[in-house]
Amino acid sequence: MYSLPFLDLPPLQSAAGTMRLPGSKSISNRVLLLAGLAAGETVVRDLLDSDDTRVMLDALRALGCGIEHDDAALRVRGLGGRAATREAKLFLGNAGTAMRPLAAALAVLAARDGGRFELSGVARMHERPIGDLVDALRALVCAVDDLGQPGYPPLAVRGPAVLNTARPIRVRGDVSSQFLTALLLALPLASDGGAIVIEVDGELISKPYVEITLALLARFGITVQREHWRRFTIPAGSRYRTPGVVHVEGDASSASYFVALGAIAAADNPLRIEGVGHDSIQGDIGFVDAARAMGAQVRTEANAIEVRRGAWPLQAITLDCNHIPDAAMTLAVMALYAHGATTLTNIASWRVKETDRLAAMAAELRKLGAAVDEGPDWLRIAPPAAWRAASIRTYDDHRMAMCGSLAAFGGVQVRIEDPKCVAKTFPDYFEALFG
Repeated sequence: MYSLPFLDLPPLQSAAGTMRLPGSKSISNRVLLLAGLAAGETVVRDLLDSDDTRVMLDALRALGCGIEHDDAALRVRGLGGRAATREAKLFLGNAGTAMRPLAAALAVLAARDGGRFELSGVARMHERPIGDLVDALRALVCAVDDLGQPGYPPLAVRGPAVLNTARPIRVRGDVSSQFLTALLLALPLASDGGAIVIEVDGELISKPYVEITLALLARFGITVQREHWRRFTIPAGSRYRTPGVVHVEGDASSASYFVALGAIAAADNPLRIEGVGHDSIQGDIGFVDAARAMGAQVRTEANAIEVRRGAWPLQAITLDCNHIPDAAMTLAVMALYAHGATTLTNIASWRVKETDRLAAMAAELRKLGAAVDEGPDWLRIAPPAAWRAASIRTYDDHRMAMCGSLAAFGGVQVRIEDPKCVAKTFPDYFEALFG
């Protein structure tokens, strides 16, 4: 872990070798919440150890879950769908994968059983919208209080209340798929009175992340019926059942940096990435196809990826990135090494992440000499005519730091400001890069 205010990367030339990915953030926090809500003990192997999972674990402990670590796994003794405490104040950092699902689950628990729970985070979390989820919860007759600006954390949920699950619950899908995921994870707690229907308004973005949610719900005993991407039905009397042991696959979003590294710098020998492959349930494995389109030579196995440089310079592409919103950031840096201008579209969700990633990426790539055009939901990047050394601001955003590191192969020194921000999802990123 880097504690210095910056990290200077010298000009880098080549890459090869083997690296093992940390566990998926998206899978890790979903599994932790499901294990916490289920009855019995769940053994979680290969869990991501990061800032985001730590705040989720702290929250589960505060709610009464038993959490035990050993050398090989984490053991979670779940609540059986009942909170062991009726009051808690939870600090969730900047973890959207903790804030949104916990807000929904605790709103339902408080309505059903009584209690009051406050949820807050860092300043940036209080700028990230949650209003569409709150609207859906209030339509259920959950009591949700704004503790700051309406539509944003911090907030409190309280009860008891009589939940109204007889009619479909509507939620917007065009801002963040985490709102739908939060409802899918929470509403089985309210299904004693019958099946519960969720209907999505607008175009659902980031569908692969919802597919992760559905797959993990099935692992924990709940099979949600899906009608296209508009209507989801949770069966009556749903109960979370522990699968016993859950293995967390490697993080496909984190894999994107090393796929890109191979495409840029593995000219002589391949770079092998272990922990995720073509059997992945994560949508960001689709980044492999985008890298191939830019010229990378990629071979996938069930749980590994091998990549080396193919076309050089890389080929510019135009791509709708709705299906890989996080990994698409890596494409923006790969565009620096391409012949021609690369256009990434359908990425409006970048603006409500850990920072406004559209504005941040445009600003930092321009420092390196790229010509960048920014629209409301798109980015167009032409490579530098002449590379410039730059100090990359990271905005307390782990992905800005990891993407920025790939610019060191442009033949110039690159400074990464606040490198410790990678702790959100990949605390050992720079050790893995230099290794």
